Amino acid sequence: MIKPARQQSRPIQSQVGAIATGALTAGWFLLQSLVALPVLAQEDQADALTYGMLLQKIESGQVESVELDNVRGVAKVRLEGDEESDPLHDVTLFTNDRNLELLQRLNENDVAYEVLEVSDNSALTWLATNALLAMILVFGLLLILRRSSGSSGNAMNFGRSKARFQMEAKTNVMFDDVAGIDEAKEELQEVVTFLKNPERFTAIGARIPKGVLLVGPPGTGKTLLAKAISGEAGTPFFSISGSEFVEMFVGVGASRVRDLFKKAKENAPCIVFIDEIDAVGRQRGAGIGGGNDEREQTLNQLLTEMDGFEGNSGIIIIAATNRPDVLDSALLRPGRFDRQVMVDLPTYKGRLGILQVHAREKKIADEVSIEAIARRTPGFSGAQLANLLNEAAILTARRRKEAVTMLEVNDAIDRLTMGLSLMPLMDSKKKRLIAYHEVGHALVATMLKHANPLDKVTIIPRSGGVGGFASFLPKEEQVDDGLISYAELMDRLVMSLGGRASEQVVFGPDEVTSGAANDIEQVTNIARQMVTRFGMSELGAFAMETDNQQPFLGRDFMSRNEYSNELAEKIDARVRAIADDCLAKAVEILENHRPLVDRLVDTLIEKETIDGEEFRRIASEYAQLPERPLVTPTDFGPG
Repeated sequence: MIKPARQQSRPIQSQVGAIATGALTAGWFLLQSLVALPVLAQEDQADALTYGMLLQKIESGQVESVELDNVRGVAKVRLEGDEESDPLHDVTLFTNDRNLELLQRLNENDVAYEVLEVSDNSALTWLATNALLAMILVFGLLLILRRSSGSSGNAMNFGRSKARFQMEAKTNVMFDDVAGIDEAKEELQEVVTFLKNPERFTAIGARIPKGVLLVGPPGTGKTLLAKAISGEAGTPFFSISGSEFVEMFVGVGASRVRDLFKKAKENAPCIVFIDEIDAVGRQRGAGIGGGNDEREQTLNQLLTEMDGFEGNSGIIIIAATNRPDVLDSALLRPGRFDRQVMVDLPTYKGRLGILQVHAREKKIADEVSIEAIARRTPGFSGAQLANLLNEAAILTARRRKEAVTMLEVNDAIDRLTMGLSLMPLMDSKKKRLIAYHEVGHALVATMLKHANPLDKVTIIPRSGGVGGFASFLPKEEQVDDGLISYAELMDRLVMSLGGRASEQVVFGPDEVTSGAANDIEQVTNIARQMVTRFGMSELGAFAMETDNQQPFLGRDFMSRNEYSNELAEKIDARVRAIADDCLAKAVEILENHRPLVDRLVDTLIEKETIDGEEFRRIASEYAQLPERPLVTPTDFGPG
């Protein structure tokens, strides 16, 4: 059986403590030896006079005085001729008989001597030394016991919830700080109202939802919305990530779920926020070979705590995920997550509010139009809009400007959508070929009635292998309602093939390059969806392919066709016919305006970037542009 890492480390800690204690003891004895060695060396050096030599010098009258130290057994002798500053000669005395013999010789020869009365402190010194050593040993043992008890305490806390708890959530985020998701805010304000005034709902028998699931793409503000709920409600707030429940040890996830709801019940009414709940709430028994038993036990415990045998009144669960398709159906049923709030990409009004919120802390020049930025960024999430203004501020600081201008905003949009700009190409065949390719896209789109308006065309390369690009301004209604007509789809296909058509018209079929690979792939995908899903062909208005994907099998793994082989041949033929027709139309447009193509290419090579307004002005000198509302600099700012 696998033991937790902390439990395995206890014997190692004990061994380390024992080794440390032994090292301290050895160090103490070594210190005593080092202190004693100089004394012994000094005594050996001074003890040049032996006991026999002392008796001879006493008989010969060479001894001036003697001091007897009976405690140490040493006689200190001063010989005649020694200076007062010279050290005394030490003579070691081993027995009391020798002391008596020495005293007799001293008296017979009239030598002055003195017996020193010194107290014996050896026993006290021994006691102090050993007491200090015992204290060191006891201290080492206490340190080992303390570490062992700490390790055992951590092991007992292993199954406790890691949720961050705040009695009053101090997120510093309110509903006024969240913009662009007004519908979601309106639904969640009911939760805040229930926590503040529950009598308003219970008086008429209403029951507040037990759980609210926030669903939406990444970066749309789900976690930010949960912070605003906690800041508005002013109630106890628990926050935890779904991945913090699942561990490699058996039973830990379920134990943490139980501990979390136990703490929540003690502090009810309160809010429990689980971020990225798909980490623990995936469908049970899914995938090849079954699921993870430990994760499924954690999910079962979560289902029981949310709506099981025991009630959970006063606890509101708020969870967030961007993958609702992988969640277990039992988790999504009423009684657990009664309400699913869609936090989608913001519309123009929402983007305008988000930009205004993030522009509060930045120095924005008066010429910058927040409305123009909002119109130019359909499809951007709240996180992308915040990153956009941050990149513009970084560019402003790098260019040593005092405020963000529209130039920095435009450069930031290009950097986020197309990549980092590189050094321009030298005037060569490759540069001219890229210019013809990009002008083909831009001119074909300008000549089509239902194509998106051109923003700018450039041949400045970008990171990631992009030699140049033609950017277009998306139509707001297409992003907001997701609807696009047959005519708009066909014009989009013709515009996508404008680059290949330009290479074919100018350089010939034998000189076309692989630069249109991504364009051809995009055309094939759109044309196939028009035939098989949108019913935009003579094959009929019925779906021959669906969007049923298997998230646990790699989504596109083991996909099956829902039509016969004969119909598959018709689908392939129709998709090919759509692509061929669109390419032929693009070639026709460019052949009819060949002088205009050369004029635009020369201008693009000279300036390297042409904005949409200038491009349309040059095109209008050579041809009649289709009647449609054009985009002006007043609407979208400079280029």
